[in-house]
Amino acid sequence: MNDTPGWASPGSAPSEGQNSGVPHPAPPVDGSGPSSKWSKEQPPPGQWSAPTGPGRLPGPPPPSWGGGRQDGGWGRPPAAAKPGVIPLRPLGVGEILDGAVSTLRAHWRPILAVTITVSVVSQICSILVERYLLPAPPDVDPNATPEEALQQSVDSLQASLLALGPALLIMLIGTLLTTALLTVVISRSVLGRPVTLAEAWREARPRLPHLLGLTLLLPLGSTVVMTVGVLPGLLIGGAGVLLSVLGGLAALTLIIWLVIRFALASPALVLERQGVIASLRRSAKLVQGAWWRIFGITLLTVLLAFLVNMIIAIPFTIIAFAVDGVALSDLFSGNSPDFGWAFLIITGIGSVIASSITYPISAGVTVLLYVDQRIRREALDLELARAAGLPGYGAEPPGSNATGG
Repeated sequence: MNDTPGWASPGSAPSEGQNSGVPHPAPPVDGSGPSSKWSKEQPPPGQWSAPTGPGRLPGPPPPSWGGGRQDGGWGRPPAAAKPGVIPLRPLGVGEILDGAVSTLRAHWRPILAVTITVSVVSQICSILVERYLLPAPPDVDPNATPEEALQQSVDSLQASLLALGPALLIMLIGTLLTTALLTVVISRSVLGRPVTLAEAWREARPRLPHLLGLTLLLPLGSTVVMTVGVLPGLLIGGAGVLLSVLGGLAALTLIIWLVIRFALASPALVLERQGVIASLRRSAKLVQGAWWRIFGITLLTVLLAFLVNMIIAIPFTIIAFAVDGVALSDLFSGNSPDFGWAFLIITGIGSVIASSITYPISAGVTVLLYVDQRIRREALDLELARAAGLPGYGAEPPGSNATGG
């Protein structure tokens, strides 16, 4: 339909008495002219409708949003189909966050089954490792000589790194499982389809080895980058402190850039069944030209997750201090307080509750960012509409994967 002035669709002429202020050509005075040759009795204006019935082909599907077209008159976008938790069009920041929260509400059974199980197992392993496998942290003597203070610092750093290793390994395994399973659940929620935990596990299990490789590769690459940035200054000695600081800042900047560039590798690996390197390339291609947008949404998600963690963890930590009998002043006495089982169990419960909320939201934002970028770049909305069985988009091709490509 052409919306330019001076053109009207058939049957849309104004009725008598309407738009009287609009000038019209004056009728002939003598009654001659084209209008006098027509009968006064005319059929009613034609009413146009979409062709229906046997043998009629359906009209073409609505245009894809991926092409950037705006088809609702006066610059308004047409209403997008919404078979699941998001409308099938380019998404705003609020819609991505709302979609992640809506996924948690709509599929809370499989999501909480995954996150609570992984969080509980991770917390139990962390508590057992901390109580029985790690050595006691060294005490700090406030009256030590400079040489002794330096040695104490080195010992404390070694103890911290030793304690960090098992915690990182446990977190790595938990993140691996939750990422794989939640990616499947969230991808189904986009189509409005229910999914059970068994179905999610069956679909995600073949991708776990590749996802493990990706999960190990990213932290390893970040460690190498930071080492290259800091090591030259450390080799120089005391005069190289400034060089180490500058190198560390440069390395940190590069790490942030790489993290965002490869932020969509996990959903690409799981949903498109890509390999590790192929998923990294896929993420880099999808993020290209949208780095700052993805960085802003990711940063906002991290801040929201941190805020939720603090809101939940602080009350549990205060209760744990009160129950365990450890005073806050003990934390600043220079010696590590001896936390009992009550403290570890209560703070662990708080961590489980916080993780059960923040894990699904963080994973949901990542997957929905992936879907959003594919809608903008590759017209994924049409494939999703076909996969969801929406009328007017045709049947889903056999063996196709709407969110996989």
